Amino acid sequence: MEKEKVNSKYVKKEYDLEDIKGVGPVLAKRLRAAGITSVRILAMLPSREIAKITGLSETKAETIAEAARSLLRMSIIPAKRYKEIKLSLPKLTTGCKALDKILGGGLEPQVITEFVGPYGSGKTQICHQLAVTAQLPRSKGGLEGNVIYIDTENMFSWERIEAIAKRFGLNPDTALERILYAHAVNSDHQIKIVREEVPNIIEENNVKLLIVDSLMNHFRAEYPGRENLAVRQQRLNEHLHDLIRLAETYNLVVVITNHVVASPDTMFGPQERPAGGHVVAHMVGYRIWVKRLSDGRRRAKVIDAPKLPEAEADFMITDEGIVDVS
Repeated sequence: MEKEKVNSKYVKKEYDLEDIKGVGPVLAKRLRAAGITSVRILAMLPSREIAKITGLSETKAETIAEAARSLLRMSIIPAKRYKEIKLSLPKLTTGCKALDKILGGGLEPQVITEFVGPYGSGKTQICHQLAVTAQLPRSKGGLEGNVIYIDTENMFSWERIEAIAKRFGLNPDTALERILYAHAVNSDHQIKIVREEVPNIIEENNVKLLIVDSLMNHFRAEYPGRENLAVRQQRLNEHLHDLIRLAETYNLVVVITNHVVASPDTMFGPQERPAGGHVVAHMVGYRIWVKRLSDGRRRAKVIDAPKLPEAEADFMITDEGIVDVS
């Protein structure tokens, strides 16, 4: 049954699978059993992927996917309307004024924001703080939502969450309850969590922030050498497309962290670069380089963002999380 949410010319509604032309109760049950539990998920998936996980023919998969897109009115709209939609989506505060400033007011939904830097630079600390600020009311820069935290390096710290929650006036136990944690043990598991488990969790738990810390850890370990590079990049590309589809479908803020690798063949310019090559570079919307300075401060620099100028911000890591330099 359809439920109207916004009264406008470009009305946005929530639908059940049975509302899609050509999808009856039997097919809807089959789709749900395959993890396709909403019209939005069906509309965003490639027909080949739908066919693969449901056993339908690609022709049938494309037919119902197109019907889902038509139902959601995923078609050409005036650019002014696109602007209105984008401006209506709240940004997420980092809890640090200097960082928010270089990010144009906070982290934007519907895109991937990447924090890249060497070990100990503060990437995971930023993720912990975001997992708390996402729970804040919108009046304080939050998203009033829950968080999915996918940890590939076993670095999640409930102690840090509790300390940061107290700083922002949240109950520590409640803050932890609202973070849905998963430890991905290898790249297959990481991909499966995002592709098969996360969509249902988002819909059932008001998730507004998805964190993958870190993106490349398992991929680098499991696909060493140039002989495995093509396969690794293909799987990585598919994984990133899954993340961006989730961001766009559910208006999520998606944050990934990334390693740096040496560039010994570079005579001029940076001697380190983000792991993952062009596949990652082309998929992220905002790329922030984080490094540790000699006096203990951290410096974040916007190195790639279509809407933002290059800019830097210094911050400190304290017992209460990420703070501005006083």
